[in-house]
Amino acid sequence: MLKNFAINISTKNRQKKYEYFLKQLKPDKDTKILDVGFTDDDPYPGINFLERNYPYKKNITALGIEDAPTFKKNFPEVKVVLYEGSHFPFADKEFDIAWSNAVIEHVGSYDKQLLFLSELIRTSKSIFITTPNRWFPIEVHTRLPFLHYLPKKYFDKILRVIGKTWASGDYMNLLSIDDIKEMLNELNIKDYIIKRNKKFFSTMDFVLIVKQ
Repeated sequence: MLKNFAINISTKNRQKKYEYFLKQLKPDKDTKILDVGFTDDDPYPGINFLERNYPYKKNITALGIEDAPTFKKNFPEVKVVLYEGSHFPFADKEFDIAWSNAVIEHVGSYDKQLLFLSELIRTSKSIFITTPNRWFPIEVHTRLPFLHYLPKKYFDKILRVIGKTWASGDYMNLLSIDDIKEMLNELNIKDYIIKRNKKFFSTMDFVLIVKQ
């Protein structure tokens, strides 16, 4: 029951973010979109939300680090490109929009997150990314309350003790709004929008939009 409740909240939240994406960036039949962080695992409607809902699938390029036969079968119009996980294999401003939903927290350390953000900005004229709020009371991946407030090394130790080792290490490095602003400052990005998506009177996640 708890799992179904969490899936329902996540799917509704992604629908809300998708609608905000359409409103703010106004993509059309000619817009070239880069989706960074698709997955081959497709267990519920909130996964691969862009590909499921965007009408002009042939204009989407999906970038990932592992082959995805199920994804390719489900979305044959989408171009799939694989890379080694650092610099994107695209030219500067090759895409109109980069979309990345709940991925930056999974790419590794702060330096790797900074590189990830810089590559999104380099390869696209506008970016739309989302990430969970580090200070939301429930950690959305493990569904554990408050333990993620601890320094990461202690949180990781607890995860290993309770059998959730999969969520430790580079799998998850949660960001606060201050972390996001620090990255933008390091990249000399001054013009941006950060939207707070709230649930239960607390910010559940952030949407970052950069238009260049």
